[in-house]
Amino acid sequence: MPRLPRIAVLGAGHTGPVIARVALAAGHPVTIAASGSPEKIALITQVLAPGAEPRWAADAVADADVVVLAIPLHKFAAFDPALVADKFVVDTMNYWPPIDGVQQMFDDPRYGSSEIVQRRLAHSTVVKTLNHIGYHELEDDRRPAGSLERRALGVAGDDPGAVKTVAEVIEGIGYAAVQLDSLRAGRLLQPGGPVFGVSLRQTEFEQALAA
Repeated sequence: MPRLPRIAVLGAGHTGPVIARVALAAGHPVTIAASGSPEKIALITQVLAPGAEPRWAADAVADADVVVLAIPLHKFAAFDPALVADKFVVDTMNYWPPIDGVQQMFDDPRYGSSEIVQRRLAHSTVVKTLNHIGYHELEDDRRPAGSLERRALGVAGDDPGAVKTVAEVIEGIGYAAVQLDSLRAGRLLQPGGPVFGVSLRQTEFEQALAA
């Protein structure tokens, strides 16, 4: 069997360990990192994502095929773009002023939040997904391939190869991946969009996007 992509999860708060856990369950090798030393998240990892390997961020990213950015949005301004240069980066973050307050970097209605992330991570390839499902739902809503109850998730990006790779990860963890052909289209996945926080099957999801 072909090797599944190695995934590095950056962020050990609410979302990161859940993503690590479902990726591990799907058979992916997973590393996880936070802003500090791996020792600081060793216990969290052992309890919430057993099997994931805590590392320094640079070490986690170094041999990863896909890097999941699961940090709080307000910390992104201090994030070092060089850390993820030449990597496929999954942006799970949301800009949601009523919840997080106004963030100057993202407060430009001409662009979706992942478009802004891509501009800052100019040497990475950004794909938007996993932002429109709650971390508390991500594990429970998984369904096997072929299930009529399988929930759909959007996967948006400008690079078809990156979108395909990430869509295969989404399918593997238990969701129907609906591919969107640009980060600009990924604005439909943001807070206030037609599929944000809504559990829809693939046909319903596609109809909601089209409408």
